[in-house]
Amino acid sequence: MVSVPGGSVLQNGERVASEPVRAEMHSASEPPNGDSKDKRSKQIVWRNVILMSLLHVGTVYALFLIPKAHPLTWIWSYLCFVITALGVTAGAHRLWSHRSYKATLPLRLFLAAANSMAFQNDIFEWSRDHRVHHKYSETDADPHNAKRGFFFAHVGWLFVRKHGDVIEKGKKLDVSDLLADPVVVLQRKYYKTSVVLMCFVVPTLVPWYFWGESLWNSYFLSSILRYTISLNVTWLVNSAAHMYGNRPYDKNISPRENRFVTFGAIGEGFHNYHHTFPFDYSASEFGFRFNPTTCFIDLMCWLGLASNRKRVSPEMIQARKLRTGDGST
Repeated sequence: MVSVPGGSVLQNGERVASEPVRAEMHSASEPPNGDSKDKRSKQIVWRNVILMSLLHVGTVYALFLIPKAHPLTWIWSYLCFVITALGVTAGAHRLWSHRSYKATLPLRLFLAAANSMAFQNDIFEWSRDHRVHHKYSETDADPHNAKRGFFFAHVGWLFVRKHGDVIEKGKKLDVSDLLADPVVVLQRKYYKTSVVLMCFVVPTLVPWYFWGESLWNSYFLSSILRYTISLNVTWLVNSAAHMYGNRPYDKNISPRENRFVTFGAIGEGFHNYHHTFPFDYSASEFGFRFNPTTCFIDLMCWLGLASNRKRVSPEMIQARKLRTGDGST
């Protein structure tokens, strides 16, 4: 959702200018006037309401299956959760939305597959909407505007049509860099098929095939329970991390530092920092501390699969704290 701001950052120890977001995008037609834009944002999408309700009912049922499942199924389900999370945090978010580091083709293919396991819209749509979120945060053009309340920012935004401003502003964003990536285009073209395979079929079949878990337990734990938890963890970044916590970097914006979200979202809860410095690959001042996503990207760089990590200098961070922070640490 953001056009990467200007200024200098540290890239592999050297100060460089942050990259501009490039490109053009295609979206749904915009409503003709302001009134219809507002009416559109109140139109309930009943299909989403019903499906999301059934998903959460299934998740409650899945909790009762945990004691009956093989311990290896627990481990596999958690591994799937981590892969799912990385598909969003290291993939759609830090790589494709913010271009905060570069990834080789094998790593991009892995992250695209992991993103399909996450089933939170394809990389193109996720990244486009996220850039809109950053550029127009807490306005009607923000897809999950936190000023409309916790429930709306968490999941309610999926229950109604997008506000017309989201569509209108989104059309004006430059996103050709996404369309120029063949991995993004490929995933978008075969998204439904990849979601069925990565989000449901593979997580379900592995426990059944390798250690004899029942397909029933495998489906509800490795697919339904894992998927629902990963969704809610991501949503907490939009809701809780925009409402609860301190603002040591910029007290004039809504996003906060939230330790609970940081833990659940494998490093995405340093949200006041992230909205202040969205081009930093670590999304945090503290590097790999409390940040498994940063550890993963660092490991990929060590393996030669990633490079060009962008960082903010300590001097820039301290200056920003003194200028706009709330005085907390």
